[in-house]
Amino acid sequence: MNPITRAPLGPQHDISLFGLFLMADWVVQSVMVGLLLASVVVWAIVFEKAQALSRARREADAFEDAFWSGGSLDELYRRQGEAPSHPLAAVFVAGMREWRRSMDAGAAAQFVTGTKERVERAMAVTIQREMERLERRMTFLANTGSAAPFVGLFGTVWGIMNSFTAIAGMQNTSLAVVAPGIAEALLATAIGLVAAIPAVIAYNIFSSRLAKFAGRLEGFAAEFSAILSRQTEQAAAHAAAMARPAEAM
Repeated sequence: MNPITRAPLGPQHDISLFGLFLMADWVVQSVMVGLLLASVVVWAIVFEKAQALSRARREADAFEDAFWSGGSLDELYRRQGEAPSHPLAAVFVAGMREWRRSMDAGAAAQFVTGTKERVERAMAVTIQREMERLERRMTFLANTGSAAPFVGLFGTVWGIMNSFTAIAGMQNTSLAVVAPGIAEALLATAIGLVAAIPAVIAYNIFSSRLAKFAGRLEGFAAEFSAILSRQTEQAAAHAAAMARPAEAM
């Protein structure tokens, strides 16, 4: 008796992830490649942002220890120089620079109110600039988290349309024929979620940390403004006291 040979049930498909990618339509392949690149950029931003925020927090702690140690503000200002290396020092230098310019402009008694306003404005502008620097590329995380699932869904819909078109041409609706095309299409959605989920989580975490750090900068600016305001009032009172004996003479 001759052995019975079975005909193959259908075309053989490579159902690995790479095989599904190679069998996909060029539009779906483009979507997958774009989402994979976005995922790589997301992780690069996550590592960079985590290091930047951690470094900013450590440097802020060290600066506040030096600021509240009771040393001379002028000496601290000289050590920080004209190019401070972290946000809290930049706020301090901006306020101190404006205060010293105002004190050098004339008699302190003539500009007590204006000095406080200028110092606060200088520190507020510096806070905004430093936070903008820290928040760079956060928009990319937000856009990726919101758009990547829809981009992946577009690739899935396109792939399913092509699969059904091919199925109609083959006039075969067996699972062996239908499943590979559907799997190719769903892979795009999976890659979209792979890009979106870390982006959303990272955006929420970093937004919370940035908001706390911005509050820390604003709190320091308020305290520093109060210190400079007291020193300005003392300088004004001293200038007025020196002026009265001169007028009496």
